[in-house]
Amino acid sequence: MLNWISDHLTLILGISAFYHDSAAALLRDGEVVAAASQERFTRKKHDSDFPREAMQACLDQAGASVADLDFVGFYEKPLQKFDRLLETYLAYAPRGYISFAKAIPTWLQTKLRQPKMIRQELGREYRKKLVFCEHHESHAASAFYPSPFEDAAILTVDGVGEWATTTWGVGQGNKIELRNEIRFPHSLGLLYSAFTYFCGFRVNSGEYKLMGLAPYGEPKFTKMIREDLITVHDDGSYRLNMEYFTYCHTLRMTGRKMERLLGVPRREPDTPVRKVDMDMAASIQQVTEEIILKMARHVHAETGLESLCMAGGVALNCVANGKLKREGPFENIWVQPAAGDAGGALGVASLIWHQLLEKPRSVRSPDSQFGSLLGTEISDAEIESLIADGAVAAHYDDKQLFPTVAKLLADEKVVGWVQQRMEFGPRALGSRSILGDPRSPKMQTTMNVKIKFRESFRPFAPAILEEKAHEYFEVSPSDAYPYMLFTHDVQKSRRLPIDESVPRGIERVKQLRSDLPAITHLDYSARVQTVGQDRHPRFHALLKAFQAETHCPCLINTSFNVRGEPIVRTAEDAYRCFMATHMDALVIGNHMFLREEQPVEKQLISEDYLTNLEPD
Repeated sequence: MLNWISDHLTLILGISAFYHDSAAALLRDGEVVAAASQERFTRKKHDSDFPREAMQACLDQAGASVADLDFVGFYEKPLQKFDRLLETYLAYAPRGYISFAKAIPTWLQTKLRQPKMIRQELGREYRKKLVFCEHHESHAASAFYPSPFEDAAILTVDGVGEWATTTWGVGQGNKIELRNEIRFPHSLGLLYSAFTYFCGFRVNSGEYKLMGLAPYGEPKFTKMIREDLITVHDDGSYRLNMEYFTYCHTLRMTGRKMERLLGVPRREPDTPVRKVDMDMAASIQQVTEEIILKMARHVHAETGLESLCMAGGVALNCVANGKLKREGPFENIWVQPAAGDAGGALGVASLIWHQLLEKPRSVRSPDSQFGSLLGTEISDAEIESLIADGAVAAHYDDKQLFPTVAKLLADEKVVGWVQQRMEFGPRALGSRSILGDPRSPKMQTTMNVKIKFRESFRPFAPAILEEKAHEYFEVSPSDAYPYMLFTHDVQKSRRLPIDESVPRGIERVKQLRSDLPAITHLDYSARVQTVGQDRHPRFHALLKAFQAETHCPCLINTSFNVRGEPIVRTAEDAYRCFMATHMDALVIGNHMFLREEQPVEKQLISEDYLTNLEPD
């Protein structure tokens, strides 16, 4: 027992850094105070640098400094990761020398020195403990501790941590125990990423595209995947056939042998999506869902528990989550909203409080993540600074604002919506969102092509009043889905028949599939976000106003960014993105900026920044 901790409020900082999606999270006596990803501050998507600005923002939120911290935790163990790197290169030698030669200097210069680097970043004010946990422990902790369950099974699935790629275990009270794992190079996450790469999308960011593309294809390659690429056992454990994957010894995911197996060359990025890419997307999505279901059934049988918590990058596959919810053995499922590496910062901080310090855990309903609104909030001073710099805004009180915005949306205007604290995780949940009318047949294409500057096939998610969700989607009236992590089918009464004479392909995006065509995907599914008044009062109020205007309690909700850019954080970020796109209005707090009222020179300056964004 570590009872030597004094009675003062204990501040614990968790950090994920140096690999992908750096982030910081701050806990005060076990309660999350703030969490944010570094990319939102640097405007560099998936920024892997030390989260200096994110850390400072978390401290500012708590009114604290580095000197006030009691513990700092890091979300994985660098030496174990280096051990995996060396063993892998030795196993494949002499193949992979070029990859080895590029990776090792970085490891020797920086990544092996991470404890020292972290202390340098924290400065002389911090002289207390650094705590390192294993990568999948941090995922498991991020999933279980904020969940609304006293006891739950835990499943974590991602690309790779130190060695583990998939783990399962149990959370009980304030304790977590991981009981089994699958190790690198066998990885469901890397298998999915290999197909992401083969279909011409960028690994670690294009997996969403592959998932969205899947309904346009037919699962013609599932038999080949099962027979040639992966062996799956009844308990959901699996082994990849490494003859077809090159990520162990090259800087690519796949090579010529995969092309010969699939019978087509890899699609080059930024070339037209082929029918075969759609079929491969449908195939790997189906296989992924099958494996997750098998794993879940095994974990349920082994633990006898009725609740499941999930994290890791694969847990962001909302289609698989939806199938698991509908067809799986668990009564309740809770997925960490920041399920990727960023969530590891929250996980290690929670692990220190509950497991290292042996502090009790209080379970809350609906959860202890506070709607994942854990980031920074925009001040009135920021808005006034924009106006002083030439931006033209009108100020409304709440009685005027919500009906005014609802009327704009009902007139098929696209609105940038910035309210309250920024979300933690990859989803915009009504605080940094772009909104549109889901009833509009043209809105999906308009928002994809003219606002987001991305592929026209990408689906949009509906945000709907929590109390009305069951009238539009196949969900229970008592269920809430606040984090946009599950797909659900549109109610049959709202569907429209599909013209099957139209060939399968991207052109089907134009077909009307329900009375909410802009958010209904090709398979009649939607990635639903339910909005409750307690966690999102202003977003809830806007949805109520839109319902009063149109009798529809639902809006399109997509993240406030364009292709290749992180979600906006500041008022300046939001205004610049607004002016560089074809959005009609921007609302920050109670201030509204109408596009036609803004100075022309602001639009030209804003458009210039788009040319400097990296491809998504």
